[in-house]
Amino acid sequence: MQGLTEFLPISTSAHLVLPSQLLGWPMQSLTLDIALHLGSLVAVVAYFRHDLVHFGAGLWNWFREGEADVYVRLMAQVVTATLPIVALGVLLRDWIEPHPRSLLLIAATTVGFALLMWVADTRIARSGTSEFEVSWRDALLIGLLQMLAIVPGTSRSGITMTAGLLLGMSREAASRFAFLLAIPTILGTTVLGTIGAIQIDASVAWIEVLPGFAVSAVVSYLSIHYFLKWIERTGMTPYVIYLLTVGAALTLVGTLRS
Repeated sequence: MQGLTEFLPISTSAHLVLPSQLLGWPMQSLTLDIALHLGSLVAVVAYFRHDLVHFGAGLWNWFREGEADVYVRLMAQVVTATLPIVALGVLLRDWIEPHPRSLLLIAATTVGFALLMWVADTRIARSGTSEFEVSWRDALLIGLLQMLAIVPGTSRSGITMTAGLLLGMSREAASRFAFLLAIPTILGTTVLGTIGAIQIDASVAWIEVLPGFAVSAVVSYLSIHYFLKWIERTGMTPYVIYLLTVGAALTLVGTLRS
């Protein structure tokens, strides 16, 4: 689930809450949660390794010659788009973590997000802007929309892709920018989780952690690869239909249990 829902435009929270409600799954341990996120981080870094190497080389040339290339500019836009959710996460962390996640709330936001993604994909004219052409204003707008990912039922990768589509980017470019934006976001989540685990001296169940890390890394990598390979042909419609189905299932379960 981590490998699929972290990068596909489908909600992680919706997919974690429904099986736990239906199957009675217990909450996973903090160390396992860290391992799953670390697997996704390793996968996205491995997939975009060439871009990151170009960024490192461009950054070195910038320091030496004072001229930034397109990769340095791209990474600067990624940092710009990351700042809003970092600020919001710091401000609302104490409120978000203990706040209960209602099934009906997640159902409503899942359906609402699906409809917004459908509008962005089918009703907005696209200029074909690539990820290297994102302006400072557009990067900030993408970052502001990414803040909606804090709302349960909203996909982080999905909302950033939707933001890119609303700004006229091509599907592949919006997706690539969203995946690059995942690197600092997942890194921050992993670091904070590790600090928390150290503070509470959490035990490590290696029999869970190591397979969890491996499966998350492999599935995450495959999700990124095939999503980018097919997105221009399939569009967002299959994911919209899927999310509407999940939202309906959550609504049914939530109604029956209320």
